[in-house]
Amino acid sequence: MNVLVIGNGGREHAIVQALRKSPKVDKIYAMKGNAGIGELAELVNLDYCDIKAVGDWVDAHTEIDYTVVAPDDPLALGLVDELESRGHRVFGPRKNAAIIEASKAFSKELMKKYGIPTAKYETFSDYESAKAYVDTCDIPVVLKADGLALGKGVLICKTREEAQDGIREMMLDKKFGSAGNKVVVEEFLEGPEVSALAFTDGKTMKPMITSCDHKRVFDGDEGLNTGGMGTFSPAPFYGEKTQKEVMEKIMLPTMYAMNAEGRTFKGVLYFGLMKTKDGMKVIEYNSRFGDPETQVLLPMLKTDLMDIFEAITDERLDEVEIEWEEGACVCVVLASGGYPTAYEKGKEITIGDLDEGVVLCHAGTKMKDGKLVTDGGRVLGVCAKGETIELARQKAYKNVEKISFDKMHYRKDIGIKYRDISRE
Repeated sequence: MNVLVIGNGGREHAIVQALRKSPKVDKIYAMKGNAGIGELAELVNLDYCDIKAVGDWVDAHTEIDYTVVAPDDPLALGLVDELESRGHRVFGPRKNAAIIEASKAFSKELMKKYGIPTAKYETFSDYESAKAYVDTCDIPVVLKADGLALGKGVLICKTREEAQDGIREMMLDKKFGSAGNKVVVEEFLEGPEVSALAFTDGKTMKPMITSCDHKRVFDGDEGLNTGGMGTFSPAPFYGEKTQKEVMEKIMLPTMYAMNAEGRTFKGVLYFGLMKTKDGMKVIEYNSRFGDPETQVLLPMLKTDLMDIFEAITDERLDEVEIEWEEGACVCVVLASGGYPTAYEKGKEITIGDLDEGVVLCHAGTKMKDGKLVTDGGRVLGVCAKGETIELARQKAYKNVEKISFDKMHYRKDIGIKYRDISRE
């Protein structure tokens, strides 16, 4: 079959790489894709947030048998609904289910209503009311822009002055655009974090192996929040006992809650979790594969990804046995100088001979005058597998040294945190 993948980041490159392994897949198209994706797929230069235009294109290209919608924006805009209404087979949640990520206020209210463990919170759409609250609430505090903000709409404020500045930046200065029209002010929780993703067709929930993201731009979790500077899998502290707790108290209750609300979720549901002194709690939901979590998860997947996608579309996920490789995987993100604020594009990228089994996931790249150049803040993900996280980490960093571009920077500590926490 011929498959269209929507998106242009490292996540989408990892998805394309996985689909390339499927004997079911003949040809892949990617909208818009990047230089790495372009080596495996035919690129389509179309704005994937223009859902009518995408629908028209898929209508006109009758050779497309299946579409995978990977990024959050087109999901929130209803691209899945648009394609389904035109009679096309598509992977991803509909608009009314994607709201679980598109609105922080919705997701917090859902968890409160159905007793899903999360941090205490208040929601504000008026600046003065929000400011008055942060003038008196417990500190530290977490501020979250209600809408989508490219993974950057979260501020952890350690002082009252930071909280006051954050409320102003979100609600008055529009640092995150319209995403900050409404703000969730949340209790600050402490503990190790884990990304726990699951496949679901609305009837069955099948968890993936876990991973740990690194959101801060600098070593030691310092600096500004980013879309993710690297990740590793599996989470060292996440064992069978924890998985049982998460499935019973968080994953299945979320699936049932969405069904009860008439918002059946079909696709990949991402649970951002924290292990607190009171048990596992939800920090955030995403309505799709994470980035860069996907870059360490899919290389470990043994089952045909296309089989899983189709089973979810047809609501027969219970019939598919999903298997994973043993061992670990580490991804180190190479970023442009200045990211996540101002950065330059168009820097030529030099890549040496990488070790066997090391996978590059292109994020912000393109071809210009026959040369590979940077085209985004996060440029490449260097992914390596090993018997342990430490061995995978060593292999990833060894191969990072074979890649260069002007002002390239990356964290040196991916895969170190949480290794001393006992597994439960």
